[in-house]
Amino acid sequence: MTDRHGKVQTVTGLCDPAALGPTLMHEHLFIDLNPPAFRGDVLPEGVTDEEVDLCNCFRARYGQGHYTDNYRIEDFAVVRAEVEEMARAGGGAIVDLTVGGLGPRPLLLRQMAEETGVQIVMGAGHYVEEYQLAETAAMSVAELTGQMTGQLLDGAWGTDVKAGIIGEIGCQSPWTDREKKVMEAAVETQKATGAALNVHPGRAATQPQEVADFVQARGGRMDRLILSHIDRTIFDEDTLFRLADTGAIIEYDLFGWESSYYWPNPDIDLPNDALRIHWLRKLADRGHLDQILISHDVCTKGRLERFGGHGFQHIFANTVPLMLRRGFTQAEVDRILVETPARLLTLV
Repeated sequence: MTDRHGKVQTVTGLCDPAALGPTLMHEHLFIDLNPPAFRGDVLPEGVTDEEVDLCNCFRARYGQGHYTDNYRIEDFAVVRAEVEEMARAGGGAIVDLTVGGLGPRPLLLRQMAEETGVQIVMGAGHYVEEYQLAETAAMSVAELTGQMTGQLLDGAWGTDVKAGIIGEIGCQSPWTDREKKVMEAAVETQKATGAALNVHPGRAATQPQEVADFVQARGGRMDRLILSHIDRTIFDEDTLFRLADTGAIIEYDLFGWESSYYWPNPDIDLPNDALRIHWLRKLADRGHLDQILISHDVCTKGRLERFGGHGFQHIFANTVPLMLRRGFTQAEVDRILVETPARLLTLV
């Protein structure tokens, strides 16, 4: 452990935190987001295996039916081109949080890092119960802790490629006993490895706070707990500020999703990028600048440039200039995109 302290564990090895540069903290380079029930040869009604192209990509993005092809990202050449565009736009590193149940590809991540020169950090652990591998049902907290710790120290998913962060650990609303067991193991893994913990909270506005309270009660590091997808979950100041007061990291990670219609939860109106920046300003002005992360959470083909989307380049090419036009200083932008990611990815 000693040689890891103060370093970042990437898929190609340990590196100095200063080598990261501007970092996307929540992305998926390769993934199968299809529910397990949609992965067989016989598809339910309303589900199609039609390939996504520029003629149907809007329908796929908007949720007009379930296009299984939209929920799989697996073409190395396509993803490489997207990563290279991100680098040209000013990005330096990507955190890939494709964990158990979502089809993690450690060897492809390592190949991508080697071929593009972009630093890539891989996640460890398991997604929500529906997606979890069958093995997690019978595993104890201690066994899950051992598995996740091994993914960080030895190698993940049958390879020698090591994870550098825990998560995204999946929860639902309400979350299940199995998910709580995985979360408890994730907290123990955090203590054992010094890695940060990223959580996918359920879509109820109260769920991020439930997770924060759960982690805090078990002695987890609140300043190293990242709560994802806040832009699709919390829409009022009181709830947001109460969560920020726990010390947890607040991640707005759907940048580039400009449609108000959010098919995973049609009951809410998703903010556009301008409103996301508005909420970031509120957090910063209240003293929470060092608790902010931003990303795209690209997890479907339709959000890649090749299929009519914004790609991994969007934050660097479009969002940062907009933040600067809306009153953020370059120093504040650097805190969000460079300094806070480097701090969280540094093993302690």
